[in-house]
Amino acid sequence: MSRKIELPSAAEMKKFHNQSKRQTLWSKISMPQRLTLGFLSVITVGAGLLMLPISHFGNLHHSFMNALFTATSAASVTGLTVVNTATHWTVFGQFVIMCLIEVGALGFMSFSVLLFTATRRQMDLRHRMMVQEIYSLESLYDTRVVFGYVIKLSVVIQLVGALCLAPIFIQDFGVKRGSFYAVFHAISAFGNAGFTILPDNGVAYTSRPLVLMILAALIIAGSLGFLVWRDILLYRHTKRLSLHSKLALVMTGSLILGAWLLYELTQRNLAIAHTLSPVNRVLNTLFMAISYRTAGFSQFSFNHMSPATILLTMMLMYVGGTPGSTAGGLKTTTLGVLLLKTHAALRGKKDVTFAHRRLTNENITRALLLVFVSLVFLALLSFLLLLTQGTDTHFGLEYIVFEVISAFATAGLTLGLTPHLTGFGQCVIMLTMFIGRVGVYTVMFSILNVHGEHAPYQYPEESVIIG
Repeated sequence: MSRKIELPSAAEMKKFHNQSKRQTLWSKISMPQRLTLGFLSVITVGAGLLMLPISHFGNLHHSFMNALFTATSAASVTGLTVVNTATHWTVFGQFVIMCLIEVGALGFMSFSVLLFTATRRQMDLRHRMMVQEIYSLESLYDTRVVFGYVIKLSVVIQLVGALCLAPIFIQDFGVKRGSFYAVFHAISAFGNAGFTILPDNGVAYTSRPLVLMILAALIIAGSLGFLVWRDILLYRHTKRLSLHSKLALVMTGSLILGAWLLYELTQRNLAIAHTLSPVNRVLNTLFMAISYRTAGFSQFSFNHMSPATILLTMMLMYVGGTPGSTAGGLKTTTLGVLLLKTHAALRGKKDVTFAHRRLTNENITRALLLVFVSLVFLALLSFLLLLTQGTDTHFGLEYIVFEVISAFATAGLTLGLTPHLTGFGQCVIMLTMFIGRVGVYTVMFSILNVHGEHAPYQYPEESVIIG
């Protein structure tokens, strides 16, 4: 079934051309730089709101670094905190954090486009290009269509999640607090943020798997990505899934199942939770497999986890969720492309195929570049953090690497280092969370101001010895 391709009108192109010719500062800023500045603006506003006396309890130590770190973590949907979210912040402060999570999860441009829709104004080409960049869309046609799915899906999924959690939390905390807890955790779970305002981080709900399964469903819904959800909802009419959706679904299912089985092995069916029934242990392990990779809700302390579990968690966090989703990390499809390329190379095939389709060389090159650049980022940021935290004998190398990977993947898990970060250490982690949410490519292109260039000539080819 062919679809009509909607191209920009002649008047729209002329208007865009005239605007581009104006030598203003804003017109000289590239699209990745605008996205970077946009997220920085959201974080700055959030930090300012969290500095207000109404946002935090007056009898607690509060500083601008606390507010800035929390705002960065919320806007980047990470969940790392230097203060206790449940006890340090007032209801207003928690509401600000919840709003930052929503903006960070959907992308600040979503609310700009929502304003265009509400006022019935035509979205210009520049705004459509920014939305295309945020959601990893292939064409400008998709911007207007996908945005409808993004907003509608987000509202419906979070509303259903909140309604499912509300009866349980209202029973435990009363109508007002229980309702707020339900909305907060529905938004946090769908945004894969990992923020919680439950007492003791929700440890009491390990014996109530219904809450864990509702949160797990919200986490999966957020980490799949809006493009995948669009294909799933339209499948009844189109009878087809895009290659991206097929690969994302296969990789997500494989990672959840594989992580579940490996956690069962490394934790011996949660032997540390000996008070839980065998069925509850299995369900808690499933929740770990889903949450630890992208969201960061943790019902158990890593102090009681085996080294194999910690290593497995670091690998899962590095992979993360699906492109165009609320999750961070390397992305499931990136790992899928590399696995397919490796499989093809080992079998002596030049073409990389999946689901009767051949992947482009650009896809493979982009995946390889993303892995290399992200590993360089992680190594550099880990080194910087070691310079400031390495003198503390209580926190070894594994604490540092775990913290950096968690921040980069916006997973929000920690071995206990976050509250003990120095001022410089907090800046390093904030930078890592920001890069993880905005994207390595966006930040890299913002700094380098990269533009595609095609040389008018090619040098002769020659091989070098590898391995």
